[in-house]
Order: sequence, then structure tokens, then C-alpha cells
Amino acid sequence: MPIHRDSRRLFFLIAATVVTIGCGVAQTQPEPPVPAFETLVTAEWLSQHLADPDLVVLDCTVMVEQTEDGGMQVVNGRANYESGHIPSAGFADLMGELVDSERDLQFAVPTPEAFAAAMSALGVGDDSRVVLYDASGSAWAARVWWMLRWIGFDRAALLDGGLGAWTAEDRPLSTDPPDRPAGNLTPAPRPELIADRDEVLAAIDDDSVLIVDVMPEPHYRGEMAMYARPGHIPSAVNISVMGLTSETGHFRSKEELAALHPTDRDARHITYCGGGIAASANAFVMTRLGFNDVAVYTASLQEWAADPDLPMETVPAQQ
Repeated sequence: MPIHRDSRRLFFLIAATVVTIGCGVAQTQPEPPVPAFETLVTAEWLSQHLADPDLVVLDCTVMVEQTEDGGMQVVNGRANYESGHIPSAGFADLMGELVDSERDLQFAVPTPEAFAAAMSALGVGDDSRVVLYDASGSAWAARVWWMLRWIGFDRAALLDGGLGAWTAEDRPLSTDPPDRPAGNLTPAPRPELIADRDEVLAAIDDDSVLIVDVMPEPHYRGEMAMYARPGHIPSAVNISVMGLTSETGHFRSKEELAALHPTDRDARHITYCGGGIAASANAFVMTRLGFNDVAVYTASLQEWAADPDLPMETVPAQQ
């Protein structure tokens, strides 16, 4: 799927069992809760924990390249991964095993069982901790993070700043494939984390649900079109993905991000973009901020704008 000019728009188109022995008699104590895993980790933290046996690191890169006609297109990131990745990292292929290739939509979500099987093959098990990163902006990693959460897995984090943060600190890269056995990841789906077209259509006239368009403002307003029709889904507010990170690619502070998301944290929110990638980054941020009911419309405008029966709006030009 071609993506048009302006690289700032690339996002559309993130325990133990304790047994004590006392008085000669084995006494099993209740298991403590599994320690919480921070959803955003630094390059320093990752470097210190890279050898942890339960830690699985996955490169989720998809490349965006310029075409001969000046447009942009997405390209599988495997070659970029093979040229140099964080040591021990596997490759999570968002243009291969992690999507439903039988659907016409790019980045179509597979079944929970198929996704869990693909992640298991990458070494992820029920007791794993997972760190995800990509080479540009973290939205691709956020998409995999969101799908893991969708199938009931909560022990995943994004590397803040992605591969750029790792290399900026002169940390080593590797070209070796990972040496990790397959895991056993059991899906426990949370279907409410992914919205479909019918739910979005119903949400337009439902004041209890907020639709969030994460595209750049010019696209939201309809001043340019990257998909079949310009504009946005009616009633949607615009919170652009471009505001989530700094120039270095690190996520902004929670205070800054909270200011971008001033809506009711207990209300139902549905994020969308072009293909459900950038929308996952906003959903990741909102979850970190404490929003309790967030879904991603993963088909997004590539599905919505292509159907002339579905409504879209533009914003009148400012005088």
C-alpha cells in the first residue's frame, strides 16, 4: 500500500513460588503475586537485563521507503533486522507471521490462536517478559504490544526510543539469529480491545464513546488525503500520534501526554489511523495514563474510507 509524502506521517500507514521448610515438615505458602512489569523500559535497563532467561526481546521494525514517484511505501523490516539488531532479539514480522495474509487489508489482525502460535514460535511463553522495539517511532512495536494485550498477555514493554535509543548510547548490535526455544503462549482473548467497523459506526452517535483520530491535523481536516477519501470519521477528536514523542523518539513525560489526552479516563475510547499502527501507539499511551476502556480500530481508514456508504467529514478551511 503506497503512503504519500511527508515522513512525519509514517505512522498510519506497544514470579516466584515460595516453599518453606520448617520444623522438619514441608509447608507450602501461598504464591505471591507476579511482580508488575513496567510497560516502558530504557536502553540501560534492557542492557542490564538482556541475559535474563525469561526475557524475550523482539524487533518489530517495518521500513517506510520513498518510491520513484515521490510517494512512500511500507517494506518488510527483516533485512534491516538482519543487518544489525539488539543482541538476542528475534524478529516479529508485522508483514508476515503476525498478520492475516488472507485478508485484503494490510496489517490485518490474525486470530488470537494464530497470533499466540506465532509469538510462541518466537520464544514467548506464559511466564515470559517481553521487550518490543522498532527502528522508527515505536508505533510498530506498540502494535505488537497491543495485540499481546488483546490476547491476554500483560508482561510486555516498549523500549523507550526504540533502536535509535540503543545505538545512540553506543550499545552493541548483533547479526546472529536468536538462540531461544519455542515458548507456549496461551491466548485468553480480550475482544473489547479491538473495535470493528460496526462498533465505530454505532459510536458516532453514542455520547458515551469517544472516537480518537490520531492522524496529522491536515489529514484530519481533509486538507490532504492518504486514503480513498479525505477527512475523518464523524464525531472523532484529533490527537495526533506525532505529539507523543520528542525529536529523539522518546515518549514525552506523563504530564505532557496527559495534557494531550484530557478526556474522561473511564469512558470508552476507540483510536484509529490509517492501518491501526499509529492508533496502537496512542492506545499504549492512554493505557499507561490510566484510561480504563480503550480499543483500537485496527482496520482504520484503509477499510473505512474505501466504503462510500460510511460517513466522513472534513473541517472547513480556516478564514
